[in-house]
Parts: sequence; structure tokens; C-alpha cells
Amino acid sequence: MARKKQEPEKKKKVNTDGVMGLVGSTTEQPISETLELNYMPYAMSVIVSRAIPEIDGFKPSHRKLLYTMYKMGLLTGGRTKSANIVGQTMRLNPHGDAAIYETMVRLARGNETLLHPFVDSKGNFGKVYSRDMAYAASRYTEAKLEPICAEIFRDIDSDTVDMVDNYDATMKEPALLPTTFPNVLVSANQGIAVGMASNICSFNLREICQTTIALMKNPDHDILSTLPGPDFSTGGELLFDEAATREIYATGRGSFKLRAKWRYVKEGNLIEITQIPYTTTTEVILDKVAELIKAGKIREIADMRDETDLGGLKLAIDLKRGVDPDKLMQKLFRLTALQDSFPCNFNILIAGMPRVMGVGEILREWTAWRTDCVKRRIYFQIQKKEDRLHLLKGLERILLDIDKAIRIIRETELESEVVPNLMIGFGIDEIQANFVAEIKLRNINKEYILRQTKAADQLEREIADLRDTLNSPRKLQNVIIQELKAVSEKFGKPRQTEIVYNIDEAEEEEEEPQTPDYPVTVFLSREGYLKKITQQSLRVSGEQKFKEGDGLFLSEETTNRAEFLVFTNQFQCYKSRLSDFDDGKASQLGDYLPQKLGFEAGETMTGFALCGDYKGFVIFFFENGKAAKVPLTAYETKTNRKKLTGAYSDKSPLVRVMTLREDRQMALYSSDGRAVIFSTAQLLPKNTRSTQGVAVMSLRKNAVLRDAVALEDSGIVNQSRYRAKAIPAAGALLKTEDTPEKQERFDI
Repeated sequence: MARKKQEPEKKKKVNTDGVMGLVGSTTEQPISETLELNYMPYAMSVIVSRAIPEIDGFKPSHRKLLYTMYKMGLLTGGRTKSANIVGQTMRLNPHGDAAIYETMVRLARGNETLLHPFVDSKGNFGKVYSRDMAYAASRYTEAKLEPICAEIFRDIDSDTVDMVDNYDATMKEPALLPTTFPNVLVSANQGIAVGMASNICSFNLREICQTTIALMKNPDHDILSTLPGPDFSTGGELLFDEAATREIYATGRGSFKLRAKWRYVKEGNLIEITQIPYTTTTEVILDKVAELIKAGKIREIADMRDETDLGGLKLAIDLKRGVDPDKLMQKLFRLTALQDSFPCNFNILIAGMPRVMGVGEILREWTAWRTDCVKRRIYFQIQKKEDRLHLLKGLERILLDIDKAIRIIRETELESEVVPNLMIGFGIDEIQANFVAEIKLRNINKEYILRQTKAADQLEREIADLRDTLNSPRKLQNVIIQELKAVSEKFGKPRQTEIVYNIDEAEEEEEEPQTPDYPVTVFLSREGYLKKITQQSLRVSGEQKFKEGDGLFLSEETTNRAEFLVFTNQFQCYKSRLSDFDDGKASQLGDYLPQKLGFEAGETMTGFALCGDYKGFVIFFFENGKAAKVPLTAYETKTNRKKLTGAYSDKSPLVRVMTLREDRQMALYSSDGRAVIFSTAQLLPKNTRSTQGVAVMSLRKNAVLRDAVALEDSGIVNQSRYRAKAIPAAGALLKTEDTPEKQERFDI
């Protein structure tokens, strides 16, 4: 009889909640729980263990690589294959050989990324100023540590830093490296974490050491007097801006302007560019120049080529006859990456927490951390000397009767009883007795013991001196200062980035007159679509086209060169020119401002203002019943900055933004059905953009300001009923006939 075929039993699994279920079934999990259990550990790992440097100036990947090379003896020994170093580093850094080797490339002298490289390289390691020059594979290159690494690892074996387990707890690695100088500001560092980033420029080693010493001696020291600006490995020129530099030194945020170094060779009628900004590459510059030549925006160049060789970077530009090289370079500075900005974001991990700090605060944190390292080193030295002194004190007891010691040892039958008998015979402890028992027979003489006991006096003096240093903040400070001076003298280099003062600001505006100016009409929809239409096109156009559900918010006549401001819900203001937008037609939707201006994620438009000649005011109305009247000149900038932070107060949600060319009557509406009429002349202007303003409408409990419109657009008939003689005013309840008509407006 045939056996009945059994159906395969369905596999079962245990869900995360412990309930048995079938494979393939799903369980619901709250998004908050998913974020907490899965996303947050990943985010914290990226921030703390990967992307953000710590106070020693290194990320974990840098630290693991350098420490591996140190343990391999590559500080004093010869070079070894990079592949060997990469393989050894994987005992500490399990992220793969490609990532480890890329880290080594960045730290290498051949790549020229750092002012003071840590890896002495041999072979092709690429160049930081070239996008396409690939570095050779690790099996072809060799490396060892640079001499400056002696300052990175000084006293690392003297318990100056904590040693922690590696990823599989098979060996120890340092949590930080005890750098004797503020490497965090000497080595350029960049990292992108989750929700935050770090971008630290490099400074000259001598200037940083000098500044650190000056701050230790005088906390009120003017940093700018000893640290005029950053210094980059690619050289170039730094366009000095005192206000911007002081802001970066104080807050850790801002940007430095850099531009290329060039010279004119009269014999060949050509320009040679020998240094470029740290933020760009030669390929980017060549591609941009080629694009400008094709577009007809640059006609002065006959040819441009890359002549970089073993002698260093060189870009050659052949000029056409009669071309002024100075004017051409000013034009190239405006239109290409030959002049660029380095954005600073000094975000550093301090005790595991990311903090954005200015230069002064970073140096104070480094000084405090370095002081702790020196204290730990001195305490370690004291312990070692005290242990040695303890042994010598035991020898002093033996000196009293050497014959007795020999007799005790000879008369002791068992070896295990030698040490106890010596302890009893001379009143010494086990450690001292073991030391005495291990002395060679040839050293059991008075000369040896007297020489050793004299060393005890010297040890006592050294211990006392170390303890005095340990307990004296001034002496500890002097130790750090002497180390900084030694590092500066031994490894300091002349500044590579030249600082250019007295910049002619008119250079940036030189091209402005070339922008054509003509009358246009601006149309802005409620959803943020902008159209710029010429008068000729407007006369022959039909009805304006909008997306479904969208409609007209603003229509105003102006000129092509006019500037405008766009305010967002993130308290930011985006500034642009109408000339940056193409002329449109009524049948088109127009340019979507959030995309065109580069809004951040979740950022929406809350207001729009045409600047004109910057005469007049911007008035902000907030839910708490306050209004702020800010001059348009507060948003006028000398540079072409596209975004202004802190554009208005963040103390209360924004209800409406309006521009005022002259004072006018306004109608305010509250959420509990009240209205008040007042004149903007009653508001005093505030020059600070982020001002909270003054109270205009007194609101009852749980009520908020709902809207603000011009009086002529309000539809209020009984105006005297709601007019306020003084502000703030509570207003009056709206009558039916004064209720504004329901009009489609941009709800901002």
C-alpha cells in the first residue's frame, strides 16, 4: 500500500515580541521604536566613531592606522609595503582594506593633503589638487611614519592616555593620541556624520603654537594678532577679511576666501597658475574655463592646458594678442573656482559630545586635555621611581650586616624559605626581600650597595621635584609651553598660503553693469512659482497659467536687475536677483523658488519682498500679537551672499511678512474673532533683524494673531470701531458686515 505523501510542515519563527508566527509574516512596529532601536545607534556610531574628529585632531580611522604603524616599528625603522600596513591595521579597523588604504593616502606626504603629513610615502599617492590622478594600489607603494609622529606618540607608554579594547577584545589601542601640539587645528579635517558635519581648516604650526602659548599666559590675548588666518597645503592666496575672520575665531563657523597664485610670462604671452585654492581641483578649473569659452563669455584665451609635472602644479593659459592679464585673471576669479571659499564648521568631539567651538575655545580645551596628559605622565614617573626607591631602601638594611644576609641564605634549607627568613631577619617586605635574594654573588660587596643607596638620595630629590610640578599649575603650564616651543622650532615651516590685505571690493562688482536692465513684471503664485515677464511679452500674452489648486499671490512691476528676498519657516532669508531668472511667458508655470534657491529639507516659503533701492521696511507679524518693523537696509550685503541666517525672530510663529515703502493702515485679526486697526507709523523701526518687535494686539487667553492685511483690502466698513489710539490694543469683536470677504491669498 502506497504511503500517503505528507505535506511539508511550514517553518515557524519567533517574532521579536516572542509570539510564534509563520515565516513570511510581518509584525507592526512603531516608527519611534524603529528609530530608537535601529537608526539612533547607527547615527551615534557615525558621529562618535567615524566622522567627527576628537581633541587630538584624529578620527578613529586615522588613529588606528598610525598606532598600528607605531607598533610595527615604522617610526624609526625603514619603509614597508603599504599592503602590509593595511593588513596589520585590520586588527584594529575592520572596515576593509580599501577604506584603510584611502586613509593612509590622505595622511601621506605624496598626496599633499596635510601641511604636516604623518606618513613618509614612496610611490604614487595621487594629489589632493587633482580629481583624476589616481593613487597606485597598496602593493606598489611603501610607507613609514614621519619624524613628527614622535610628537604624536610621545610618552604613550607612560599611561598618558586611556587604552581600550579593540573590536574583538584581543588587543589594546589608545582612545586618543597624546599629541604635544594642537594637531586638531594644524591638520585639515572634514567629515559628514548623521545630522551634522565637521570642516576644519589647517593653520600654520608655528602660529598655532605661538597662539596657544600666548593664550596660556594671557586668556584675553587677541588671537588675530598671532594667528592671521589659515594655512593650506596647496598654498594660494587668502583674501583677508577681519570681520569674517574674527567671527570664525569666535564661533567656529564662517568662510575664508581663497584664490589661485599666478604669474605672467611675457616671453610666451601666457599666464602660469602655480597654486590653486584647497577646495578645488585642476580638472574642475579646466572644465569650467572650457565651458565659458564655448558659451562665448571668455574670448581672451587662445588655449589652456595642464602642465603639472614632478616640479609641481602648473596650469598654462595662452593669451590672445593685446589681452590684459590682470583683467583676465579678475574675470576668471569671478567666474571659475580659481577663487573659492572654504566653509568652516569647527565641530569636534569633546568627551564624546560634538561641539562647535571657536579657535580660542578649542585651544583652551586642548590645553586642559594636554595638562591632564602631562599629569598622568608625571604620576606614572613618580610611581616608577617610588618602586625603585622602595627596593633601594631594602638594600640599605642589608648594608648594616651583609654577613648576616649571607648566613641566613646559607643556613636556610629550603629555597622557598629564603625570602621569609630575609624578611624576618632584616624587617623588610616581600618585594624588597625578593630583590635582595636575586642579587648576584659578585654584587654582594659594600661598593655596590653603597653606590645603589646613594642613588636612593637622588631618587628622593627627583620624586620631590616631580610632586612639586604635579601640584603647581604654573609649572605644569611651563612644561607644556616648553614642549610647544620645541615642536615649533623643530617642525615649524614658513607659511604657504599668502595673506592678501587691502582687497579692492569693487572687483567683485565689475561685471554688474554688463547685466541688461529693462522693465519686467513679477508674478508669484501661492505655492512659490515665480515668473518674470517682459512688457512686450505681457502685452500679447493671455491668461496666467498656474498649477491646479494654485493661484496668484503677488504681481508687481520692477526691473530686471532688481533684488528680492524670500523668507522661510527656518528663520532664514534667501537673496537673489531677477536677472538670475530667465524671462518667462504667461503660459508657463515659472521657476519653483524652493528648488531654484536651494531650500533645505522641510523648509517652506513664508514671505517675499522686492528690495528696490532698499528704501522702506519689512514688517513681520507674529502669533503672539507682536510686530517688528525692520529697515530693508538690514538685508543689504556688500558681498553676493545668497542666504542670511537669523532673518527674523524665532520667539513666535510668523503670521505674515509685508514690505512698506511708506506707512499705511493695517487691520489685524485674532483667532477669537476680534480686529484692530492701527498705523505702521506707530511702530518704531528696529535695526536688528532678529528683534522680537513690540506688542500691537493684546490677545486673550489661548487666542493668537490670525492674519494681518492692508486696511483697504480688509473690507471693514465700521473702521472707527476697531481703530486703536495706542498700541497694544485689544480691538473689538467683528460685526457681520465687517467680516472680510473670502479671498484666495498666500497663507503665510
